[in-house]
Amino acid sequence: MISIETFVDEGLGHSSFLVDLGDGHALVVDPPRIPDLHLEVARQRGLTITRTADTHSHADYVSGSPTLAAHGAEFLAPEGGHLEIAHRGITPGEEVELRPGLVLRAIPTPGHTPEHLAYLLSEDGQPVALFSGGSLMVGTLGRTDLLGPELQGDLARQLYHALHDEILSLPSDLAVYPTHGAGSFCSAPGATDRTTTIGRERATNPLLQALDEDSFVDQLVAGFGSFPAYFSRLPEVNRHATRAFDRVPTLDRLALDRFRELLDAGALVVDARPMLEFGRGHVPGALSIELRLVFASWLGWLAQPDTQLLFVLDDDQDRADLVRHCLEVGYENLAGELGGGMATWRAGGLPEEHIPVVGPGEVTPPVLDVRQHGEFLTGHLPGAVNVELGSLGTTLDSIPASPLVLMCGHGERAMTGASILVGHGRQDITVLTGGPTDWAAATGRTLATGP
Repeated sequence: MISIETFVDEGLGHSSFLVDLGDGHALVVDPPRIPDLHLEVARQRGLTITRTADTHSHADYVSGSPTLAAHGAEFLAPEGGHLEIAHRGITPGEEVELRPGLVLRAIPTPGHTPEHLAYLLSEDGQPVALFSGGSLMVGTLGRTDLLGPELQGDLARQLYHALHDEILSLPSDLAVYPTHGAGSFCSAPGATDRTTTIGRERATNPLLQALDEDSFVDQLVAGFGSFPAYFSRLPEVNRHATRAFDRVPTLDRLALDRFRELLDAGALVVDARPMLEFGRGHVPGALSIELRLVFASWLGWLAQPDTQLLFVLDDDQDRADLVRHCLEVGYENLAGELGGGMATWRAGGLPEEHIPVVGPGEVTPPVLDVRQHGEFLTGHLPGAVNVELGSLGTTLDSIPASPLVLMCGHGERAMTGASILVGHGRQDITVLTGGPTDWAAATGRTLATGP
């Protein structure tokens, strides 16, 4: 009997799937770079992963299919992706027999990427599941601007026809397993569920209610926000051989002298401690990215890919979690962490920087809101200036003069932004703990909306 298990990376908004084929073998769809959980679940169930399939060349994470291929699985990928690593190129309409009576058919669904395929799993001629990748998602669709705004309209039209000609005619009760979902920068805003059905999307997906092709394109494109800088390079990374990891490697602990030697040589310090700890004191020039679900996205957005990375952590933080985040988005030059953390730095009598924080009732203008523009439009402090965190380092000339209060939804992104500004020599920078609703509750004032 076929069964499907979903593995979710909440931070990247990514889902992958282990399909028990019912004969001791398994298929994996769109695995993360380190597919250790998939391998472990397969082992526990007595399954051998014999095939792994990517729906498209991913922009938001490094594929784990090459790692599974190193374990003996056949790697299926769209022929149009022109991968330069060992794989079986799958053409639109091609069928792969997984076992007698069980077939995986490739459905052309260009749009999110030009070569994109959805995979329809059928048993004895009856559809069982659709792995839709970055085409049809829960309450939304894949964005079509990853190759640049000049192609987004044409790709949106291709997606419209793929959906209406190939996907929406499938049975209403057919289960749909998208790769992207809530939390992913790869999609227009959508629902939080991770799976859906054809019928549900046909009836409720707002983008599928468009009256015609032109309306569909306009509505889809209007929902796009910015996306992380690393999205422009990972598709090319995924075309070539990458180092295989079937488990998370350990992070080296560095003595103070070695840490300082690497720092002096140009390494970037990423301080992954909670924002309040960073504000109380940190290595001068460090970039604050608190270790939480979205760590990988902000690292990929703000750190140069070839930069050697040093880390500062608290004793109780999960080193394996941090390393996994880094590797998932292609950061491998991990020099190590400062052994003993900031206590070691302070014991050496070395200088440190501080960034003060204020509560929601203590804010004085000017205020810089570093949330995504769509978030800002839904409610912000009156008079606040919006510069997204991802573009902060490249728009310094547009930042209001100090003193300046930075804010976001809770405080973590604001502290990241403050660390960027302080690293560029700005002074009198303060961070708000909390967000717009906290400010409104503390002051009794009304948030502004719109631009």
